[in-house]
Order: sequence, then structure tokens, then C-alpha cells
Amino acid sequence: MVTIGVILLAYLAGSFPFGLFIAQASCGIDPRAAGSRNIGATNVARLCGTKLGVATLLCDALKGALPVLAARAICPSPWFVGLVGLAAVSGHLFPVFLYYKGGKGVATTIGAFLAMAPLAMVISGLACAAAIALSGYVSVGSLLLAASLPFTLLLTGHAGLFPVGVAVAGLIIWKHKENIRRLRAGEEKPWRGKKN
Repeated sequence: MVTIGVILLAYLAGSFPFGLFIAQASCGIDPRAAGSRNIGATNVARLCGTKLGVATLLCDALKGALPVLAARAICPSPWFVGLVGLAAVSGHLFPVFLYYKGGKGVATTIGAFLAMAPLAMVISGLACAAAIALSGYVSVGSLLLAASLPFTLLLTGHAGLFPVGVAVAGLIIWKHKENIRRLRAGEEKPWRGKKN
């Protein structure tokens, strides 16, 4: 019962829409109705400025990291810790507080896997940053982070987290399906471009 409770709490923590709260409280904008219509850090940054985007990124990352750290203190089993991380990411993707219409899960994934497998996440994060710098598209970096994560988990000795890594990667890529369509059509807005 304790493990089920921790997983449920992780999902609820992941469901809290920091991007929506920060954007509405700080600049009076509902990110679901402007820009890319996403509650994540990238859209908040475009709509309300870089500082608030960074604040959203950090808060969303903590949603992933804190439940995982709590889970590790209770039981260090990779399966349990991995399920808690997956629950937190799923909460952000499908938040109960927003009728299951959430963000794309990248920041929460970063937080969760920094707490679970820091070296793997750092490697995937560096690949993400390089892809954004070279392409100018946050979505390209996010997709590379997701696709590389299962492999960096294996390379850094976290085979027990591989199934969770695959599940999270699949969810993130699926959530980016519209970005993929726009990239193929040459319609994706670059990070260095104007605000939406």
C-alpha cells in the first residue's frame, strides 16, 4: 500500500501545472490559449520571458526529482523508483487537474532521471543542448533527448531502468507528434525566432 501511495502521489505532483500557474500569475496569460498552446517552459518563455520560462523549467524538473528522491529513500529498487519517475512524468503529460491535457514532459523527465541516473541524463541533456544550439529548434533537442535516453541508461549501467526509459521516450515522442509534422513541413518555429 505504501508503494502504491507513493506512485499515486508522484502522479499528483507531476500533474500540478506550474507553467499555467506561473504564466497566469506573472503575466496574465493562459499558455493553453496562446503561442504553441502548451503549458511547458518553452511556451512560457516565449510568452512571458526567459526568466519565467526558466522558473517553469526548474519547477517542472522538481516535480520529477522530488518524488524519485523520496522513493529511493523508501525502497531503492530500480523497478519501484522507475515507476515513481514514470508516474511523475505521466502526471505532467496527462494531469488530472487539467482534464489530462498537459505538457510534453521533457523538464519533468530531466528532473526524474537526474535523480535516478544522473550521468545518463547529463549525456542525453548535453545531446539535447547541442541539437538545440545547432538546429535552433527546442523540439529537435527534446526528441533527441528522449530517443537517446534508453541507450544512455544502458551505457551508464542502469539496465534496470531501461524499460522505463523506453516508455518515457515513447510518450515524449508521441507528445511531439505535431512538432514532428511541422518540422517535416518546414513550419516549426525556431527558438531564435520571434515570439508566437
